[in-house]
Amino acid sequence: MSYENAVLVEDESSSMEQAAAGLVGLSLLSMILGWTTLFQWTTATGTLFGVALFDLFGVALTLNGLGIVALGAVSAAGMAETTPSDSAGLLTGALFGLVGLAAGGLVASQTFGLGLVGWVVVALLAGFGVAAVTVLPREDVGSTLPTGALSALVGLLVLGGVFTPGWTWSPNDFSATFGGDVVVPLLVVFVGLVSAWGAAKAHEGFGTRGRQTGAYLLIGMTAVAMLAVLLLLIGQVLKNGWGPLTQKVKFGLFTEPMFWFHMPVLDEYVILEAPGVWFHWPFTMTGETLGEETVNGVAPAIAGTFWLVLGAVVFSVPLGVGAAVFLTEYSANEAFTSAVEIATNGLWSTPSIVYGLFGYAFLVPRLGNQSTLLAGQLVLGFMMLPLVLITSYEAIKTVPDEYRDASAALGVTKWETIKSVVLPAAMPGIITGSILGVGRIAGETAPIMLVATINNVPAPEVLGSFQFTTGAPFVENTALLQSINALPYEVYSNITQGETAHAWGTALMLLIVVLSFYAVGISMRIYFRRKLQQ
Repeated sequence: MSYENAVLVEDESSSMEQAAAGLVGLSLLSMILGWTTLFQWTTATGTLFGVALFDLFGVALTLNGLGIVALGAVSAAGMAETTPSDSAGLLTGALFGLVGLAAGGLVASQTFGLGLVGWVVVALLAGFGVAAVTVLPREDVGSTLPTGALSALVGLLVLGGVFTPGWTWSPNDFSATFGGDVVVPLLVVFVGLVSAWGAAKAHEGFGTRGRQTGAYLLIGMTAVAMLAVLLLLIGQVLKNGWGPLTQKVKFGLFTEPMFWFHMPVLDEYVILEAPGVWFHWPFTMTGETLGEETVNGVAPAIAGTFWLVLGAVVFSVPLGVGAAVFLTEYSANEAFTSAVEIATNGLWSTPSIVYGLFGYAFLVPRLGNQSTLLAGQLVLGFMMLPLVLITSYEAIKTVPDEYRDASAALGVTKWETIKSVVLPAAMPGIITGSILGVGRIAGETAPIMLVATINNVPAPEVLGSFQFTTGAPFVENTALLQSINALPYEVYSNITQGETAHAWGTALMLLIVVLSFYAVGISMRIYFRRKLQQ
């Protein structure tokens, strides 16, 4: 290749890379706007920079589609230095084929009203056709043509007014109705993800590097999307729950020095008091009338959630860690260990309502035939136990054998080695598993609805209800055998009663409580890690 041709190819290749990078950025921007519309941070009928949001969607998708097709054409014509493979691959063809299958079936059945045989035939033809267009040509065409065509088609449908914010779709034989304010942002997110993948492959000249970059981009964008969804969910809860949560909050200072006190403030009960300081937060109290408004507090639900989680942790963590110690340090039967692992994995994937039915059928009749705090603690403990066992087992297995050998060489017994060497080394992993378990059970609603909760009950007085007796079981606690309320059930109850604002405030309080449990667990994990490093 002459010097002039080499410079020309390098310049054109550089231009292609710049164009592909721009299309990746446009795809990412489209996805962001789609997510914000889904979570109502931007309105589907609103504008951005003076342009209707749906028009922006249409323009962005159309430009993306045409640009990606152009990149493939430039590569296929040899106008840029690329290294495409002979085919985009069967996996890519299968994925695009599924998209074509779904689109063809929906259009045939919903738009043209074809019967079962008709829309199945159309769906299969569309699916195989798109798969063939993807697999048979060279990679630069097979990766860009279906990607660009999909993006441009959706963009033109939006620009042409087929998809509008007021557009609705009621599928045949279904009672659900889907609106354009939801369907279009979802399409924008999906098409933006696919477009970014195609543009990323073109940026690296297709081939091995292109496939690797496209895969990395998909994985990275999926991770970012998951994080974004989490942040948007938290933001949505914070946005809608902050007002109800902080309603009627009051605080102040007293000018004269005072000791610990209890006094009415505007006929309201002070729930936090210190020398010279008072703080009043009605939402965390029981329901009371404040002037002309009633603020329904959730103190009983907070207390019920705390005792449910604490009881489940006390029940499950010792059992799970003990079982993990036995399996790793004492059990020599590999078949038995494998059977326990399989059973534990199965129990962890069991739906929570099944645990609730177990508690309702087995525990409730044996605990006074009514909903009780103890039944809720046991059911949540059973739910948490498999995860504690799995994570503890893996954490103990990762402790190097050198630790055990060094301890045995000093003449230390096996149990002392486990207690003083193995468990402290595995403690960060054990605590991590416990944190994950708490995160699952703290927000469960279905199991506790069946075995533990009812509305309008006071907070349980667990610590003050212990009584020692002269006969078995020698200690009693009536609070454990009473029904309670809990934050997840409070949210459900508010929603069914139409109290949406209060439900958002309760959801935010539940989030705060769960994060508090996380903070305690993370602090313990950090403490044990630092102790190991000393």
